[in-house]
Amino acid sequence: MTTLSPAEKFPKIEKSVWTSAVKPFMSSDLRASLWQLVNSICPFFILWYVAYRALEISIWASLPFSMLAGLFAVRIFIIFHDVGHGSFFKQRWANDLVGTLTGLIVFTPYYSWRQAHAIHHATSGDLDHRGVGDIWTLTRAEYDKLPTWKRIAYRLYRNPVVIFGFGPVIDFVVLQRLPIFNSAATSREKWSLHGTNLALAGIFFGMWGTIGLAPYIAVQLPVIMVASGVGVWMFYVQHQYENTYWEYHDKWDFAQASLYGSSFYMLPKPLQWFTGNIGFHHIHHLAPKIPNYKLEECHNSHELFQSVEPMTLKTSLKSLFVRVWDEDRAKMIGYHAPDDAEAAVIEGRERAAEPV
Repeated sequence: MTTLSPAEKFPKIEKSVWTSAVKPFMSSDLRASLWQLVNSICPFFILWYVAYRALEISIWASLPFSMLAGLFAVRIFIIFHDVGHGSFFKQRWANDLVGTLTGLIVFTPYYSWRQAHAIHHATSGDLDHRGVGDIWTLTRAEYDKLPTWKRIAYRLYRNPVVIFGFGPVIDFVVLQRLPIFNSAATSREKWSLHGTNLALAGIFFGMWGTIGLAPYIAVQLPVIMVASGVGVWMFYVQHQYENTYWEYHDKWDFAQASLYGSSFYMLPKPLQWFTGNIGFHHIHHLAPKIPNYKLEECHNSHELFQSVEPMTLKTSLKSLFVRVWDEDRAKMIGYHAPDDAEAAVIEGRERAAEPV
């Protein structure tokens, strides 16, 4: 059974085609950006305060408000993400200012995160350049060669309870505070990390001294759990799915990796709003200068983008079971690949399920 590589399986895209398709949307709208700041940040702080006051009734009365604030924190992270790409405002100073301030809300140092995320965009889907700003992903051959202890570590890392449960909380609360886990090659990135840590420490001790440690944790912990869990899930399904794109650098193609190695996550409208249209990730990777509020319009404007198969909430659950990249079958699979007979049966079922 001959399997095409991703470079062969996915259609080549002429640069002139996709650049002309995205060009009309690669500019920010000041009113839209300012309104998004207002309708994201103001509700977050209002809900945080209501959650705090609801503690006077009980923790259970407070929890729905802090969890909803967590969803607004996801939306704030999308703004933080957009300014990191320089797509939210035309002026660089405005992007950097908003990035620094929103970074305090989402517990993330702006400049060091921006550097790591830029590397992720430049290397997404490239098997020769893994490891910065992405999910730890091995090929099946690499996994099979690991010593037992490292296999256990890889399995723990990709266990849903870890990667979407307490793992994101540890990442945003602890690991984002440590230089070893942050890209800090320049003095500005180092100061971004240390400055964010100092500011967060000031907020922490300020809240401890005013409302008390227990109430602060009772409200902020659910906010972080919801925001980080949803955020990591969104990042995960954007690249970790069965028919994604991985290639070695000599065959790697930016447009293919962007359009076919980044999912089109078609969410219900409320979730699409809270996640800032980032489900149109195939377009975002192709043109990160498009602000989030123009991604859907861009998607609807050209058949090239609409040719990408959408992922729904239901179908995205299959991503929970992909673990390694199988080079023989050019797809993400579980830890063990089916033998040829099993693979033939699976392929037959998949073809039978395809619409005529």
